[in-house]
Amino acid sequence: MACRYARADDTVGFVRTPAELTTTFRANGLKVTPQRQLLFRLLHDNTTHPTAEGLFATASQLMPGISLRTVYQTLNDLAAMGQLQVLQFSGGPTRFDPNLTDHHHAKCDACGDLHDVYVPDVGSLQVSGFAGFVPQRASIMFGGLCAACQQAPAASPHALNTIPNKETS
Repeated sequence: MACRYARADDTVGFVRTPAELTTTFRANGLKVTPQRQLLFRLLHDNTTHPTAEGLFATASQLMPGISLRTVYQTLNDLAAMGQLQVLQFSGGPTRFDPNLTDHHHAKCDACGDLHDVYVPDVGSLQVSGFAGFVPQRASIMFGGLCAACQQAPAASPHALNTIPNKETS
């Protein structure tokens, strides 16, 4: 089974435009503020799977005075409307993914970078142990080392905890 790893130069899957998110917000009776419009722009074509805090840091540079509460509320509203995915992995902060296509993730054990991967035919994976359970969806997380961490001089099993976590947003 071949998987495709999404690199920065790959086309991002289906991500709603800021204009589409504005329309969706209004259609759901939610107010569209300049702060929310900024967040829509920051999420558009964002492949970094940002945290709320990371988005807040970037948004604060562009619009001083934006609140972390506004960031969280906007992200939660978008998630409730099905406009982004909420990703929670053990040992890490909640991440937000605006890519709405059917995809999975690869997370670097050393630096924490998270990337989209595509499994062309998840239904053809051979999985045992279902014992009558009928799966309707799958979420696959691949763990390992990204290319940069593989090339780092300290990329040994004992050095993994010494490489700082790169929080990208």
